[in-house]
Amino acid sequence: MRYWKFQRWMILALVLILLLPVTNVQAKSSKPSITITLDGNPVTSDVEPYILPKVYVTMVPLGVISEGLGAFVNWEQTTKTVTINQNGSSMSLTNGKKTALVNGADVALDASVQIKNGRIMVPLRFIGENLGLQVLWNQTVQNIALISGAYIPDPAVPGNGGGQQAQDLRGAWISTVTNLDWPTAKSYGKVDQQKQEFTAMLDKLQAMGINAVFVQVRPAGDAFYPSDLVPWSKYLTGTQGADPGYDPLGFMIEEAHKRGMQFHAWFNPFRASMDSATSKLATNHVAIEHPDWIVKSNNQLIIDPGIPEARQHVIDVIMEVVNKYDIDGVHLDDYFYPTSGTFGDDATYNMYNTSGLSKADWRRGNINEFVERLGQSVHAAKPAVSFGISPFGVWRNKAKDPTGSDTNAGITAYDSYYADVRTWIEHDWIDYVAPQIYWSMSFKNAQYDKLVDWWSHEVAGTGVDLYIGHAAYKLGTSEAGWQSAQEIINQLKYNAQHVEVKGSIFFRAANLINNPLGLVPALTAFYQQ
Repeated sequence: MRYWKFQRWMILALVLILLLPVTNVQAKSSKPSITITLDGNPVTSDVEPYILPKVYVTMVPLGVISEGLGAFVNWEQTTKTVTINQNGSSMSLTNGKKTALVNGADVALDASVQIKNGRIMVPLRFIGENLGLQVLWNQTVQNIALISGAYIPDPAVPGNGGGQQAQDLRGAWISTVTNLDWPTAKSYGKVDQQKQEFTAMLDKLQAMGINAVFVQVRPAGDAFYPSDLVPWSKYLTGTQGADPGYDPLGFMIEEAHKRGMQFHAWFNPFRASMDSATSKLATNHVAIEHPDWIVKSNNQLIIDPGIPEARQHVIDVIMEVVNKYDIDGVHLDDYFYPTSGTFGDDATYNMYNTSGLSKADWRRGNINEFVERLGQSVHAAKPAVSFGISPFGVWRNKAKDPTGSDTNAGITAYDSYYADVRTWIEHDWIDYVAPQIYWSMSFKNAQYDKLVDWWSHEVAGTGVDLYIGHAAYKLGTSEAGWQSAQEIINQLKYNAQHVEVKGSIFFRAANLINNPLGLVPALTAFYQQ
């Protein structure tokens, strides 16, 4: 009997040992397969896509391109070259070649066409983007979402995200300088295309929960609207002063309001031109009409804030928009004085420094006077229009000022930009402040949570609202803390712990829409709570 029991235990142990490799294989195969969708609809693949190590390129069989995306494909066995055509776009990829031919031009490749187990495999992102699709990778669920320009995702349901009230501001900056977000350079002179690009951007932003846009209408001494004071922006047509054939600002405001979204006109107050050359400036540009107001710094042209007439000119330009358009707010960024290089304002300082101030205090006084007068002008004309500024995220380091934040930033708003934000808040010259807290929870020199604490304390008990500027553009970079989209979600959850925080603004629109590290579904889900 004892022998039989021993034999049974031995048999059972042997069975368990034999099952171990099977269990291990099953565990290893539990990783989800890569799925692909086009405008929300699944794209089937008879061969499982795979990711090339080191270059992180997803390879798919050629059938995904022909059948799933509807493109015409041709494989030339002799040269091992695939040619893909769709809607006027053409590209050729050759096995072993590090460049592709796209619409007649050589373009570098991270990975070209491969032949694996007799199947032709091609890089999905490269082909998708060159066919005009957005290609969004969600690491968590191993999904590649292909989005066409005509597709509008289901809108997020307004909710009470992370404990914040549904009416809290959820904004996105839309940069127009150098065509960063809108309009694209390929849309120059094409009214319908520019309009389609903007409305598609609004729809995608709103779908993820954004309810306000901050659009750069004065990127560099110019205008995205017909102005009596400054020329048309070159970022509309490629040529400064050229009429784009419509009123972009009027159109944008109408489309935002049609969707129930706020529209804030974002002005860069003192930057006159992105480069120091004047040959391509319009005849009514400030650098041509008032060269004595201009300082060359870091290969840019800057309007000298120390000249009273120059400050008033900028106020007049902004008030032209306030008086003519139904905007929800006037918004300034942090470009006051440049933070690097030299700024040659000695002559201005000697002429206008009648109080014997140090140059630093005199510069801060110039910006203070500008902010105060602009705020007074906006509120006198239209009391319902908000006026706010987005300064650099660190006012002063504690080491330099005991009332500053527990940070070790290389530059600060007060000492580098000459932005005396505390004075603006204390005197209620602004309706809100939106510090650019572009660091993570784990970045020790300027830790996000410590800065939110500091700014919350700064506005507490005042009539000034606090919005936080978030660095969506840093997701996926090597800087500490930005290796997961959860960083942004954690920041929003931290904001919700502070009653002073009335909302968030993300820099910038394209960085949101491109879904870095799967941010879009995470943000949408957060705002739907």
